Amino acid sequence: MKRLLKGGRVVDPVNRRDGMFDLLIDGERIARVGKDLEADGQTVVVPVPTGLVITPGLIDMHVHLREPGQEHKETVATGTAAAVAGGFTAVACMPNTSPVNDNAGVTEYILKKAADAGLARVYPIGAVSRGQNGEQLADIAELRQAGCVAVTDDGRPVATALLMRRALEYTQMFGMPVIEHCEEPTLKADGVAHEGFHASTLGLRGIPGEAESIMALRDVSLAELTGGVVHIAHMSARQTLDAVRYGKHRGVRVTCEVTPHHFVLTDEYLGSPVPYDTNTKMNPPLREAADRDAMLQGIADGSVDVIATDHAPHHYDEKQVEFDRAPFGITGLETAVSLCFDRLVHGGVISLSRLIELLAVNPARILRLTGGSLSEGAPADISILAPDLRVTVSVAAMRSRSKNTPFGGWSLRGGVVATIVGGRGVYLNKEFQDLRMSGYEDFRI
Repeated sequence: MKRLLKGGRVVDPVNRRDGMFDLLIDGERIARVGKDLEADGQTVVVPVPTGLVITPGLIDMHVHLREPGQEHKETVATGTAAAVAGGFTAVACMPNTSPVNDNAGVTEYILKKAADAGLARVYPIGAVSRGQNGEQLADIAELRQAGCVAVTDDGRPVATALLMRRALEYTQMFGMPVIEHCEEPTLKADGVAHEGFHASTLGLRGIPGEAESIMALRDVSLAELTGGVVHIAHMSARQTLDAVRYGKHRGVRVTCEVTPHHFVLTDEYLGSPVPYDTNTKMNPPLREAADRDAMLQGIADGSVDVIATDHAPHHYDEKQVEFDRAPFGITGLETAVSLCFDRLVHGGVISLSRLIELLAVNPARILRLTGGSLSEGAPADISILAPDLRVTVSVAAMRSRSKNTPFGGWSLRGGVVATIVGGRGVYLNKEFQDLRMSGYEDFRI
């Protein structure tokens, strides 16, 4: 089937488009993008309401889908349902499942589950070390052949400098980045919150920003030594941003990501509005205002390459314990776009085009995925966004199996209208049912 999306603002940084264009979808691919395109007798015209924006499909390169082994928290099906509701046409999933994704069997299992779900594209990320134990390098060639797009020991850092060196050297042969959870274990120790005034007031053990930045400096140095590609995951500390800037200045192949919770929240939320709310416990922790402001500055000046959610679902019961005992992490797929619009675009930090670079273009570039643009012949992976849509975050309505978010009840400006993957409508916001009635009957609401 051919469909012509007509009348929307197209924002496509790769092709330097930002204006009113029509977009023709032929089957699974984009056929044409241009002004005043004509529809033949076999083409269904889909009028795009005024004020909506058509962008390349958003890609979240840091998601925990939990399956296999932790299906009580999330499954590939529920996680990808959350993804498309959040505007993401693709996600890259972390390997800290049970068993760990350190072999082709687990990778192939995840890909089969994704195919069965038929929602967002899923790109598995393999483990750096066998069992993520930090001792023996996983078979990276096998992981790559099975479909992994990167390697990481996320949830913990790559244990030794030698292991990181070998990983950076080996992944070069396959054009893969090593994604690093930057954490110096002896400095982090048994900390549960950012080391500072608020943790001290609440009697919580602290994690200094240097626990992150020291490891980042190690890995930037090793990337320079080897010529490998290192991607710093969920950056939170201003010292880490300095390390990334240092590496980029020296020509090191280093990129980085920031999560919405690290550019929106600070450690003040540990005590307010609900003291010891375990939905404010994540790793790395919420930092102080100076760190939050540094992340915003890095996003604005181009030092930050990607916004990723670090979607980390946990069962309700697991979070309803003492703060020290609760697991780290929050969900993020269904709140990210609204937080980005509200705090970054409407907050005057960045343009909409820059936001699409952070959410689509750069993730595709770093992971070498076929996505991130609306080029003719590219897969028809498309996000339709509403910059001025008023959104109230409803925890009950979330499609994720877990609901551990600190943003429940927040009122935000900007949201998702529809998500199209391979030319198929996989999500439609209920407020825009007219799109479903005008040529896209397969939209899921």
